[in-house]
Amino acid sequence: MLDISHISKTFNPGTVNAKKALDDLSLRVEDGEFITIIGANGAGKSTLFNAVSGSFITDTGSITLDGRDLTLLPEYQRAREIGRLFQDPMRGSAPGMSIEENLALAAGKGGWLSRVGRSDREEFRARLSLLGMGLEDRMQQPVGLLSGGQRQALTLMMATFNPPKLLLLDEHTAALDPASAEKVLAITRQIVEENRLTCLMVTHNMQSALDLGSRTVMMDRGRIIFDVAGERRRGLTIADLMEQFRLAAGRALDNDRMLLGVD
Repeated sequence: MLDISHISKTFNPGTVNAKKALDDLSLRVEDGEFITIIGANGAGKSTLFNAVSGSFITDTGSITLDGRDLTLLPEYQRAREIGRLFQDPMRGSAPGMSIEENLALAAGKGGWLSRVGRSDREEFRARLSLLGMGLEDRMQQPVGLLSGGQRQALTLMMATFNPPKLLLLDEHTAALDPASAEKVLAITRQIVEENRLTCLMVTHNMQSALDLGSRTVMMDRGRIIFDVAGERRRGLTIADLMEQFRLAAGRALDNDRMLLGVD
């Protein structure tokens, strides 16, 4: 279980450029929950992920994962328990190394082919075949030659090769063309469900926010302003989300990417 309790973060405090990015935010995520997070640019979505993954230490509050206090832990220590995908398909893998070497790294084998045995290669091929992209027949090719969708799917597999306690997906389909994005989202759903992962996914696509996962959270100005799950969520439409934003934020939603359903 992830327990985020009353965290706040102000960047450039005491200056004219001071910005309160997180404002007394609390969120409790049960084991196995898949939460989609939406909000306009500057709402604090990626900042929340940075706080959880340890990119910075929050000014106030605490963050615990399965009862372990992560609040003051450095990012590299949290990475042992937290997997994360970014918007840029170029992040999360080594472009100059082969697909096989990248998977070896993810599997904890140091990336050296001398440490990859026949059984390892068979496992890599089996896992890659589940992506339906033909990557199992290209294991010696550098990752840098893959398309954005192929690379993001591979990065997702790498991040979950040894299932993390928490998976953070930070607009991980935003840089992909619509067909690739749809494919990666389908793979995301499959991997999360099969591994029963606890997952938070940031998206600008309001329909995806309702279609995927079991709970939807809306953020604005560093706060959670709407949190819905269960039967109530199943009946919601994009128009309902826009109205909830207006009621909670006191203004109409005017973010083009969200209104157009672009991720």
